[in-house]
Formats: sequence, structure tokens, C-alpha cells
Amino acid sequence: MGESLHHPLSAVDKPFLMPVSDIFPLRQGRAVMFTGTVEHGHVHAGDTVEFVGPGSGGCALVTEIDAGGTPVDEAAVGMNVGLVLRGGEAGGGEQGQVLAAPGSIRAHAHFTAEIELLPEDEGGRDIVTGSRLIFYTYTAALRGTVTLPQGLDTLGPHGRATVTVALDKPLALEEGRPFAFRHHGRAAGSGLVTRLPER
Repeated sequence: MGESLHHPLSAVDKPFLMPVSDIFPLRQGRAVMFTGTVEHGHVHAGDTVEFVGPGSGGCALVTEIDAGGTPVDEAAVGMNVGLVLRGGEAGGGEQGQVLAAPGSIRAHAHFTAEIELLPEDEGGRDIVTGSRLIFYTYTAALRGTVTLPQGLDTLGPHGRATVTVALDKPLALEEGRPFAFRHHGRAAGSGLVTRLPER
């Protein structure tokens, strides 16, 4: 209960979601531990979770939860834990994915976002339609192509615009999700997912 007092009620009430930080094969490959910090909801030993994001998908069973070397029955918002998963899909998990309650979040390769570039003295530089950026959200880093709104040829440092993004691979996303991006190897700005395609 004390854990939840430090987080918005909305994060506690949302379905379980944990970005994958690291992966450790266990027991000659018969199980895999996925570590990360729980961002939404909670998960119990015995629950089924889904892999969402770049790489293969599917579901696996949570057999154990490790919190700093101590076995626990439940992991909640804000806890840094290791989830031991068993199932045919566990070996296909990778960093940059999220573990989530099945069906609660989808992976998308296209989205609309409101972005803001850094000032020039902080590394901001011009971007144009077709600029290749690296997008960072959860624990993922993925390349994508940005398209500026019609009538805008160039977005300069400290500029703001609503853009569309096409990622090289689908990524777990939800509306309102913040992200950062780099351009030519330097931090360039940040943004917020404002619309996802309906499907």
C-alpha cells in the first residue's frame, strides 16, 4: 500500500506494464528472468504476461518474482523486479519490449506526435520531412522517419509541430506516451504521442 502512495492512482489502476531492461537465461534455458521497473498496475506469480514491441510476440507464465534477491508474490508500480517466465515465447523476448497484461497495449510502427526541438545552444538543429531520428521510450531505441505537416518545409531549433512518424519496427505505444529523440547522434528534442492508428 505504501508503494502506491508515491504514484498517481491512474498508474496503479492501469493494466500491468513493465519495460524490459535486462534478460538472464536460467536453468539451462528452461526459464528466463526479465528485469525492469513496473510502470503500470501489478503482477502476481502465476499470471500470464504478453511480450509487446520489437521482436517476437506471444505470452508466457510468470513463475517467480524476485525483488532484490527476495522472492515476492506480487510486483506493483515503482518496484524494480525480476520476473522469471516459463513458456515457449520467453526465449524470444528482448530489451526494448514491454511485458504487459495480455491485450492491454499494442505495438505500432506509425503514430502522430507533438514534438519540440531543443534550442540551438543545447543541440537543437533543423529537421525536414524525411529526417531520420532515433526515438527513445520505455527501454527501446528505434530509428524512424519524420514527416512535417503540409506547408512546413523546415522545423528549426526550439520549434514545435505536430508530425507523423514511421518507425522501422513496431513499438509498444499508447496515447500520451512521452519520448525523446536524437538527430545525427545528438539529443535533439522530445515529444508526446497524440494519436495512434485505429485497428
